[in-house]
Amino acid sequence: MEHFIVSARKYRPTVFKDVVGQQAITNTLENAIENNHLAQALLFTGPRGVGKTTCARILAKKINQDGTEKVDEDFAFNIFELDAASNNSVDDIRNLIDQVRIPPQVGMYKVYIIDEVHMLSSAAFNAFLKTLEEPPKHAIFILATTEKHKIIPTILSRCQIFDFKRITVNDIKGHLVEVAKSESIDAEDDALHIIAQKADGALRDALSIFDRVVSFSGKNLTRQAVTQNLNVLDYTYYFSVTDLLLANDIPKVLVAYDDILAKGFDGHHFITGLASHFRDLLVCQNEQTIELLEVGEQVKTMYFEQSQHTSREFLIDGIEIANDCDLKYKTSRNQRLLVELCLLQLASLTAKTEKKNGSRFVIPPSYFKTEKPGVSEENIKVVSETIEVVSAISEVTELPATDASELKNNPIPETQEPPSGPPVKERVIERPQILAERNAKKVSALSLKSIQKKQELKKEMVANQPDEQNLPSDTFDEPQMIAAWKEYTDQVEKDGKYNLLSHLTMGVPRLEGSLIHLEFPNSTIKVEVERAKYELLGFLREKLQNYDVDLSIEVNETIEKRYAYTPREKFEKLKEINPMLEKLRTEFDLDI
Repeated sequence: MEHFIVSARKYRPTVFKDVVGQQAITNTLENAIENNHLAQALLFTGPRGVGKTTCARILAKKINQDGTEKVDEDFAFNIFELDAASNNSVDDIRNLIDQVRIPPQVGMYKVYIIDEVHMLSSAAFNAFLKTLEEPPKHAIFILATTEKHKIIPTILSRCQIFDFKRITVNDIKGHLVEVAKSESIDAEDDALHIIAQKADGALRDALSIFDRVVSFSGKNLTRQAVTQNLNVLDYTYYFSVTDLLLANDIPKVLVAYDDILAKGFDGHHFITGLASHFRDLLVCQNEQTIELLEVGEQVKTMYFEQSQHTSREFLIDGIEIANDCDLKYKTSRNQRLLVELCLLQLASLTAKTEKKNGSRFVIPPSYFKTEKPGVSEENIKVVSETIEVVSAISEVTELPATDASELKNNPIPETQEPPSGPPVKERVIERPQILAERNAKKVSALSLKSIQKKQELKKEMVANQPDEQNLPSDTFDEPQMIAAWKEYTDQVEKDGKYNLLSHLTMGVPRLEGSLIHLEFPNSTIKVEVERAKYELLGFLREKLQNYDVDLSIEVNETIEKRYAYTPREKFEKLKEINPMLEKLRTEFDLDI
């Protein structure tokens, strides 16, 4: 089998005119050689694969040519290449300095090409300073690096610096066309353009990709073969998705996205590519910016045709929505849902709705930023002023923004849920004391407005207090009280107030006449229960038909022992239930 040489070596330029995309630098070097104005220390810096080492070799060969050499003369004895990545010590530089003193046997100059010079150690740099500043007249140093910022300033000040730029997509594609012709490969223009874009400005990478794709597809290089081999999302997907977005076809858009994910493409890559696609469509709408579109002629025609069917407002809003999705993608816990919501918004940009506000969004972006229904700014302000944060949130959000007097003058329709506040007259006649107490508990005691409101409710509660002779005072026993208590705790659990539920079920209430005694292990629990005292009393009085019922909430710190057993106490408790545990412990010599 014939030995294969990769294209990056096979088609490496041997003269300055063959160097791709670095005309300014190659012209400068040629003029410096012709005018005998070449510096003795040069620094070539720039990205990978843009021609730094190639230009150094061409320069080293050209300065020794005087017209008498052979055609294939390479002056190998005069060119010394040193890899600073593996020869970065002081001893390596000292050996180099010793070699510099010896004049060349053939030609006029000895050229030392030090690649990846930024890998030299600080001591090696300092040892190299004197020789680099004042080398022998027959020695020229060419330093090459991809990271100029890692070189110490004293080295930079002694060199003539040449900054190599990234090679443009068009220049890389033009070089690939020449290589394809030399290899007798039939390559589509779009296929070579995709390779040039994938190379990211590095010609060496482009040639390596070209070799790989040719090995996959053979002598016929197509766009489909390139996209399949490089795992690149074909631009035809973006054209079809954009058409579906313009048609507001949400189901097909989601199916198309699912198909893209099924092919192994990343959702982040898709959404950034879609934003770039919108940008390219926007570029096509203006003759002055159409030159910014770096695509093949066939694709440029497709972009121009689709740009005629899209409005500028759609593209600008689409870029903003897609960019917002791009920024949130990495921090999102459900990344697929984030992209799908983005597509829903994009599909609704051009939808015609019959909403009175004139919004053109089927699912507007503001939908994801609105507050929950029923939570107004006034309610949130009341919550922030309330010291009982946990309990106040659920209560304040139920309060309407209207005043009690406004409710009396403007009663709500029967179809709406009645607000919690002073009720209508019919219900006040039935249970005035209970309703007034329930309203009083929903008022914060921190703001002046709240204090005034509480005083008004207190006056109303006293004014509406009926004659004590009309209040029922049926007799009841402790089992009936326990049953009513259990019914209230079930209601508390149903309402989701689990913190209050745990307090109320902590112990068994004890009845003494019409007074219900509650004992808690600390004052914190007592305060929590007292917040719900009005509602609890109202429920029990109504359920037991006895308005003499009252609560006595006390703190008994000795109760804490029942809720915090030590390991020894737990064992003694279990031993009372099952005495065989002691035998088990002694049999196996267990520790408590």
